[in-house]
Amino acid sequence: MSGTGDTQLLAAARAGDGDAFGRLVGPLRDELRAHCYRMLGSVHDAEDAVQDTLDRAWRGLDRFEDRGSIRPWLYKIATNRSLTIIERRGRRELPADLSPGAPLTETAWLEPYPDQMMSWSARLSPEARVVARESVELAFVAALQHLAARQRAVLLLREVLGYAAGEVADLLDTTVPAVNSALQRARKVLADLQLGASQHRTLDELGEAAQRDLVKRYTTAWETGDVDAIVAMLTDDARYSMPPLTEWYEGRTGIRGFLDDAARGYRWRFLPVRANGQVAFGTYRWDDEQGAYVPGGLDLLVLRGRRVAEVVSFLDADFAAFGLPARLAGN
Repeated sequence: MSGTGDTQLLAAARAGDGDAFGRLVGPLRDELRAHCYRMLGSVHDAEDAVQDTLDRAWRGLDRFEDRGSIRPWLYKIATNRSLTIIERRGRRELPADLSPGAPLTETAWLEPYPDQMMSWSARLSPEARVVARESVELAFVAALQHLAARQRAVLLLREVLGYAAGEVADLLDTTVPAVNSALQRARKVLADLQLGASQHRTLDELGEAAQRDLVKRYTTAWETGDVDAIVAMLTDDARYSMPPLTEWYEGRTGIRGFLDDAARGYRWRFLPVRANGQVAFGTYRWDDEQGAYVPGGLDLLVLRGRRVAEVVSFLDADFAAFGLPARLAGN
């Protein structure tokens, strides 16, 4: 185990002490959820997978072989639980990535991930912290959904979590050549899917002053119905989607047509938040019957340089998970 304290907690947990088990695995729960989210593209599915993982670990603690840390064993269980969930349903989608001819009644949508659920990454080294946060960016998680399930698992265990090929082979009950082959195929698929992704700019790279300016300009433009200002912030090839609606818009002209109605036809209030390591807003639309601004969707912005390359408005987002109020008073 990682220290005397963990060794004592393990011994107590094996003797049936549930509190000791909770203290042993508690510090790992949030990072396990992030791993399952990358695998599954859903916060809710990830939470279910983690809960199932901890339940199975508690019941099977007598089978755990103490080799220095309980962490790899928990990742093995969590990864296999995620693989089982993937087998039961298709990949999660964004409207702009929806496969042609896919039956919409069976479509599962990618979900946004609250940045506050990444607080555990503060314990990592600066380099590992950057990898952890970039690995939940929306474009990366969406691209992962296009990988075969085991390729997805191998890529995450090797390149995000840093396990060696032999360790991954043990975790997945396979061989090192199989791990290396899956990793090579996964890298090729991601390279094909993420052309131009290197041009995307994270919030940290953008800088605090530029972040504040972008948030202020975007908020002001929406709240004043200034379509020209919104369009001016877009890249020429920008995309705009609103899952679970399947319609999406591309390019400044296409998006402008949508904004002429959406931005000018309603009164809006925007509250900035962080989701998937990116700029996001809880959006609120005025409702005459309720006499308040009510949730319209969680808008996540993908940036390229200082412009907006994509907006994904998650209409069914859980505002409470992002610390957003259920409504805003009128003013």
